[in-house]
Amino acid sequence: MAKNVTEISGAQLEELIKKGPVVCDFWADWCGPCRMLAPVLDGIAGEMSGRATFVKVDVDANPEAAQRYGVMSIPNVIVFRDGVPAGNHLGYVPAPTLKAFLEKYI
Repeated sequence: MAKNVTEISGAQLEELIKKGPVVCDFWADWCGPCRMLAPVLDGIAGEMSGRATFVKVDVDANPEAAQRYGVMSIPNVIVFRDGVPAGNHLGYVPAPTLKAFLEKYI
């Protein structure tokens, strides 16, 4: 499967959200629900290509980014518009639910 979601650092996220809509999955390698969500988000990212940039930020490697956006539980998908969080979804959900959430904000 092609990778449609790029892993970035917290500093890269700060620059990226200035440029357009961004869907960011805050995650960690040890998190089971995060691993379950990864292929779901990757598939949706492929379907919604060109409408937003899809990225993920490891909360263990980038605790300052998690703290800045109030991420206390993972997986936590935050949609950024105009440089600020527009919506967020916590936990694993199936593809139709996540896609419906993203459609509201992208």
